[in-house]
Amino acid sequence: MFCIYFHSLSNIAVFIHPVFISKFKILSDGEKLDNNDPGKALKDADDYDDPKEGREKNTEATQGKDGEGCGEGNMKPFLDEDGDLDITHRPRKSPMGGSSRDLVCPIILKQSNPVLQQEEENVDDEVDKCFKGIIRIEHTMATPLEDVGKQVWRGALLLADFILSKPATFRGTTVLELGAGTGLTSIIMATIAKTVYCTDVGEDLLSMCKRNVLLNRHMTEHSGGEVRVRHLDWLQHDLCTDDDVEFSWTEDEVADMHKNTTFIIAADVCYDDDLTDGLFRTLYQLCSNFTHSCTVLISIEKRMNFTLRHMDVSCKAYDHFRHCLSQLQDLVDGRCSFSVEQLPSNFAQFLLYERIEQLELWKVIITPLPFDQARYNSELFSS
Repeated sequence: MFCIYFHSLSNIAVFIHPVFISKFKILSDGEKLDNNDPGKALKDADDYDDPKEGREKNTEATQGKDGEGCGEGNMKPFLDEDGDLDITHRPRKSPMGGSSRDLVCPIILKQSNPVLQQEEENVDDEVDKCFKGIIRIEHTMATPLEDVGKQVWRGALLLADFILSKPATFRGTTVLELGAGTGLTSIIMATIAKTVYCTDVGEDLLSMCKRNVLLNRHMTEHSGGEVRVRHLDWLQHDLCTDDDVEFSWTEDEVADMHKNTTFIIAADVCYDDDLTDGLFRTLYQLCSNFTHSCTVLISIEKRMNFTLRHMDVSCKAYDHFRHCLSQLQDLVDGRCSFSVEQLPSNFAQFLLYERIEQLELWKVIITPLPFDQARYNSELFSS
């Protein structure tokens, strides 16, 4: 779960997006939410307020002498030293009774001050020795469109929940994440899987992702998983293997990825039609070179917008995503078969967020055809 408190931003230049570290606690079996009620997570988050010291004193100040509520004539109004009315605020609600969940909040960092960042990391390292289920993610809040990967999106949390609900499915596997952004989903996957190739574009974004991997090495090292942050551009045909380029691939990694990857994941990456086309081209190119079946998991949030063109509420990015799914399912190329299925979203919730009905999870199974059948199909289409 995560709760956000906004501290002063006065020390951060206006042209720099403030950087947060949010702490996500993975709920235990006794705490995780049964997600049959879509609004339950939001209600739990609203009820889980931070207790304040002196709350009992404030409560007594709002009551009359007999313990009744303050009505007319019960007490005189409080005035400050200037004679202005001093309003006594109602005390905030107490934490949920009997809850063992810990309140975890983000820390705002000033990236230009590495000393501050190191101090915060040292403090957090001590905390994590007691709370091993806490994941720290460095991210921004609002960003321009080209930097959306630096935010944490609900689709990533949904996919992370699915991974945590199916540990036996992913244990010991090799996984490729496309458009990993902050790396949250890759890090959670690495608590179960053997190797996770965490990919995106942009040196600054990949650097942030790498920092997040290092921040959470206590999670992945404990399970024996490994996250490798690498550059992968959907609009390019080849992987970068130049040794002089940071986040490039080694030849061994390329071979390992093609030989052993059994899962490809992508969380909330379909918001631009050109990039969505690039995503599906990349999926096809990768899986066409695999000699084994591969399961693709894609989470997406339908974002409704009112358009003047249609004079109605629509979701163009989602519609294009569904169109690409249909095209992939209907594709007959003689090399692979494609099976598309929407998965139910009622699996257990390990992270506290609002799982709205617009969040969806899709599964694509890509299976290479046997050589004889592939050759027959190839001859059929060439004749």
